[in-house]
Amino acid sequence: MELTGPPGAAGTNGCERRLTECGVRPTAQRVRIAALLLSAPQHLSAEQIIAQLRSAGARVSKATVYNTLNLFAAHGLIRQLSVDGARAWFDSNVEPHYHFHDAETGALIDVPVPAVEFSRLPPPPPGTEVAGIDLVIRLRRKM
Repeated sequence: MELTGPPGAAGTNGCERRLTECGVRPTAQRVRIAALLLSAPQHLSAEQIIAQLRSAGARVSKATVYNTLNLFAAHGLIRQLSVDGARAWFDSNVEPHYHFHDAETGALIDVPVPAVEFSRLPPPPPGTEVAGIDLVIRLRRKM
């Protein structure tokens, strides 16, 4: 689904419009979570989102944040990533791209698709097709 406006469409009205375009009813809590997550291309965990919302004075439960993030991901508004098995990350950039993962800091850095080349992929099992490729390039400090 193509959305109008840039991913970081500023303000409550921009977030409400993006939610509606994705088929998500824009409740006050959903708009607040969307405004935080979609303010810039970024990778945040649910815990980071909860902490930022609470530090801004929002009263929000952990369950509400997780349910909202799962809803956003299901509707294509954000992308859920599993990088290290320890926690889920939520990516506001839903365009095709890959990631560098800094093992020391946990930071995720976007890698554009043209920067990576695959010379060959195995054929998918009969009756299936490739829907996408997730690539995480793990980084560590040089010894």
